[in-house]
Amino acid sequence: MGKGSVKRAGLFALNYELRIAFRYLFAKRSEGGLSAVAWYSLIGVTLSVATLIVIQAVMIGFRVEFVSKILGANSHLSVYSDSFIKEKRQGLNKELQEIISEKLKQVDSVINTMPIIMETVMASSTSGNAGVQVFGIQEEDLLKLPLLINPENTQGDIKKFSDGIAIGSSLARQLGVKVESNIRLVSPSGAKTVFGVTPRAMDFKVSYIFTVGRYDIDSTRIYMPMSEAKIFFNRSNSVDRIDVLVDQPNTIETITDEINLSLMEIKGNKFVVWDWKQASNSFLSALDIERKAMFVIWSLVVLIAALNIISGLVMMVKNKTQDIAILRTIGFSRFSIMRIFFIAGSLIGVIGTILGVILGCLFSSYLHEIQNLVEFIFGGTVWDPQVRYLTKIPVKLRTSDILSATSIALVISLLITILPSYRAASLNPIEGLRHG
Repeated sequence: MGKGSVKRAGLFALNYELRIAFRYLFAKRSEGGLSAVAWYSLIGVTLSVATLIVIQAVMIGFRVEFVSKILGANSHLSVYSDSFIKEKRQGLNKELQEIISEKLKQVDSVINTMPIIMETVMASSTSGNAGVQVFGIQEEDLLKLPLLINPENTQGDIKKFSDGIAIGSSLARQLGVKVESNIRLVSPSGAKTVFGVTPRAMDFKVSYIFTVGRYDIDSTRIYMPMSEAKIFFNRSNSVDRIDVLVDQPNTIETITDEINLSLMEIKGNKFVVWDWKQASNSFLSALDIERKAMFVIWSLVVLIAALNIISGLVMMVKNKTQDIAILRTIGFSRFSIMRIFFIAGSLIGVIGTILGVILGCLFSSYLHEIQNLVEFIFGGTVWDPQVRYLTKIPVKLRTSDILSATSIALVISLLITILPSYRAASLNPIEGLRHG
């Protein structure tokens, strides 16, 4: 027999095995098939794979969105005087500001430096009050923060920042103020008297309202022109820190090391450099740990769903004992029998995985629309920004996450079919005919 004949015979056998597997898989229960169990297994694999993809997309989206909000509404690192960290009141005088700025400009990655005054004060209006963080900043520096000049939503004109203050939209709603409204700020760092420091209260006009999409920023942050901040907080000649923007914030660790080395050249002074990863380290680490934990948990769910395939195949082997014996007597090898049942079990896993990937991708792509529909039908809020910081559910589908979920589901589905398939191939045809 030539190679061509052998190849054709092999293809014929494989085709016949596929037909038998399909027939066994979707035959009626009365005929010894696996119809109901197959559907249950298929649905289980589909839903578990889809859920795994959605969870991965949300977790990655949450991290990406959180980082983008950090980088879009904040500096990438800050330089403090060591005495400010220890004593809380010893900031950077004008001379030090100039020296630090010159040193920072020598670092290739640095694209901008900005002096900052930051204080926690009480904001009040006729509608309420709230504790807020006030950032004293120069107008040209404010315009270099992407999410402040191009926020999700905006009211007023940022070009009028010098005429008033800029506040977050959630804070504006809490205080019941709009553009051109006045709010009162009360600072504990007021005038110095013989009896100590007295609080200072001043009214400021709201000239700009922004929404960056992070609740902790939109509900607590106020930006004030530097000239006004120096007067209000008694900082005639000093600032709290120097904020820095860099061209590659994802490699901030290397840049931080370069800046530390540069600042060490300033004699008689010690500085603390605090970058955005250090400031958000606990939250980012928690996100990474949670994502990995959820991936492991839902991989186990995929395993549990796929285990139904084993029980189904065992039932099928039991019901098809006589068929297996007949196939063996007419010339089917043990390997062919094993292949038939392996194909039957694998089809459930493969089809379930494909459907799960499609469902998971569709659900992730239209998650916001689904959220709006659920909120419309049942009322209330599905996503609470006060708890989760972001104003909407973030979703980020990555090819690597889809492939990892697909690989896990396929590997599990294929591996668990081996044992019942081997059991079917090991049946004695004589015993099968006797007890069939």
